[in-house]
Formats: sequence, structure tokens, C-alpha cells
Amino acid sequence: MSAPTGSGRTDNTRTTPLRVDAQRNLEHVLRAAREVFGELGYGAPMEDVARRARVGVGTVYRRFPSKDVLVRRIAEEETSRLTDQARAALGQEDEPWSALSRFLRTSVASGAGRLLPPQVLRVGVAEEHGLSDHARLPQQRTQPTGELRLVSEVSAAPGDDAGAAELLEVVGQLVDRARAAGELRPDVSVSDVLLVIATAAPSLPDAAQQAAASARLLDILLEGLRSRPA
Repeated sequence: MSAPTGSGRTDNTRTTPLRVDAQRNLEHVLRAAREVFGELGYGAPMEDVARRARVGVGTVYRRFPSKDVLVRRIAEEETSRLTDQARAALGQEDEPWSALSRFLRTSVASGAGRLLPPQVLRVGVAEEHGLSDHARLPQQRTQPTGELRLVSEVSAAPGDDAGAAELLEVVGQLVDRARAAGELRPDVSVSDVLLVIATAAPSLPDAAQQAAASARLLDILLEGLRSRPA
């Protein structure tokens, strides 16, 4: 009777650490994916993600059977985070311009521009200007040079479009309020606001330099968005 009991305890002690390790590996992979895609764009290979996470590429593929699945997970989380930031700005700032600028500053400081999902930009342009998905869009970096290039390798699933539409709706409220208050240039659109987020978060090797450059660039861009007395 003592042998089975001892064997059962041994199995239990082995099972729990495996679950903990699997969760830890998932967190490492997601963190690494955000960093790698943020630096190189969504065109970065899965091997780079695995290397940054310090796991084998097989571990990455066990959790995410294809690169598209991992990209959609990161993009979905980023869309949700941006939507929450926009809602917080709407709910906590009484002044329309303060609400819009707070959203932009929070989004840029968090590095959201480097992970802005391509379908958000695509939907934003299509909805506002009636352009097709192949229109010229501000898109993610796909190479370490920091050059802005078109990204077409990530197809949007129906759920992705729903998340993008929700984000665009909330950002649209920020834009409408600021425009109605006469504080935002009348020609500024939701797509322009997303473009600011996409371009005001440069990827620099030094964190302090990156923060300073982002803040300086955003100050200049915000001045360009504001309306001026005739």
C-alpha cells in the first residue's frame, strides 16, 4: 500500500511545476513577442521571438501553431489596451483637448505605436475616406532600419475587425469632442490621430533617449493638430 501512495505523491509534485513552467514560458513568449515586433515590426520571424524568450522555437509553436496566431494575440491585446486608454481619457478628463492629448501621450509613452495593429489603420482609412484595403497607409516597420513600409502579411480575422471598430469608435469620440470645442483642426481625422501614435514612438537603443525623443516629437505633432485663431 505504501508504494502506490508514494508514487501518487511523486506524480502530483511533478505535475504542478509543469503547469507553472508552461505559464511562465507563455508569459516569456508574449513579452518577447511584444519586444521583437515592437522593434522589428510584425514581419520579424518566430525564431527571433524564441531567442528573445530564451526558449526553443518549438515551445513557441506549441502555444501558437502559426505566426499569424501569435501576431493576432499581440495585436488584439494592443487594440484592447489602446481602447482602455482612450476610454480612461474620455472618462477622466473634462476638457476635450486634455482628453485627446492625454490619450496620445499615454499611448505613445507605452510604445503602442510600434505595435499598432495593421487592421486598425486599414479600417480607419477605409471608413473615413472610402479607400480599399490596398490604399496607401501608415504601417508598421518590417526592417531594423526603422523605415515605414507597407505590411500585408497579416490578414484580419472577424474578431480583429470588431476590436478595431471599437477602438476607432472611442477615439472618434475624443476627436469629435476636441473638434466641436474648436481645439482641433477641422481637417484632422481619426486616421491622423492613429498616424501620430504610429510615428511618435521611435525605437532607439537607449531607453532614456527613446523617451525624450518620443516626448519631443509628440509635442511637435500635438501643436500641429491644434486649431489656431483666424
